[in-house]
Amino acid sequence: MDGSRASDSPGTDVSDVAVGVADVLAAQARLRRYLSATPLHHAERFGCWLKLENLQRTGSYKVRGALNALLAARERGDDRPVIAASAGNHAQGLAWAAYRLGMQAITVMPRGAPDTKIAGVAHWGATVRLHGDSYDQAKAFACELAQQHGYRLLSAFDDPDVIAGQGTVGLELAALAPDVVLVPIGGGGLASGVALALKSQGVRVVGAQVEGVDSMARALQGDERLIEPATSLADGVRVKEPGRLTRRLLADLLDDIVIVREAELRETLVRLALEEHVIAEGAGALALAAGRRVAGKRKCAVVSGGNLDAGVLATLLSEVRPRAPRRPRRRKRERLATQLSQEPAISGISPRTIHTTMKPAITPAPAGATRRRPEQEVFA
Repeated sequence: MDGSRASDSPGTDVSDVAVGVADVLAAQARLRRYLSATPLHHAERFGCWLKLENLQRTGSYKVRGALNALLAARERGDDRPVIAASAGNHAQGLAWAAYRLGMQAITVMPRGAPDTKIAGVAHWGATVRLHGDSYDQAKAFACELAQQHGYRLLSAFDDPDVIAGQGTVGLELAALAPDVVLVPIGGGGLASGVALALKSQGVRVVGAQVEGVDSMARALQGDERLIEPATSLADGVRVKEPGRLTRRLLADLLDDIVIVREAELRETLVRLALEEHVIAEGAGALALAAGRRVAGKRKCAVVSGGNLDAGVLATLLSEVRPRAPRRPRRRKRERLATQLSQEPAISGISPRTIHTTMKPAITPAPAGATRRRPEQEVFA
């Protein structure tokens, strides 16, 4: 990776900025001392594995990218104060990382950011500035402050060090040997990092976005319009303009994007809490909501964060009535064993022998062939 950083100035050309698997492996080596691997959980009723990044430090995967960016900057001798715009999780990750490393951090958050996330940032000693009503307005203000004071502007997703840090989620998933991994997409940092880590192993990487909050999906289809995102429970992915570096990576690495309806997202979040006892924020439940439309023998969805306001959760639990999950299908062997156990025994002969002797012949025996006794036939 070269010395230029994609996020140091808002107008920087990222066409020559490189990030690859080697950078993800380097990030894993840096983070190992500070962060433990998050657990995997099999959500049987959903038919999907869950990567529980809601149990990460600060309650989100974002701490990986922020910490890796600060550690990499220290290796380069860059000790400037760091400023970042964030809907909440990137700000919390940066605040915790700066606290651990003894560095100065400033975060700019929208006025409507969840109180839980604002309190989390302040807890770790970072300076909090509330500005604008959306992530993009907060980002513009952070750019102004960075230019005025010489701060390092750290993008929440469009930075090589951040992408490499998020990619360590994919490295931890490799041991599961999934055939498809689902990730939420806002600016594209997590999806880019996970795809870098897993595509060489033949894993399909599928992104998830919300209806009306689908800037990356439109950008990958060639639609460059900047449309104000719709209001959504998934505030963590409400990005008006996706990353330029992440867009270039995902154009090559991403297999598909699923657009989820808001009602599906709300129901999935409630089901996660009630059935799997997993508390996820809106963006954290997004990948699992998309999993209904993705086939795979060994699917895994990244639960990207769990910083959900208690009031929002209480409202959802009182308003949303999820449909009862379908009864699981019994495997063929289990059905067969049940049928055999229910067949009566006659004259001391086991049900297995009865089933075998009553089995009709499918193909007649050839002339001259010696037919085995029924008791000797192999039960299939």
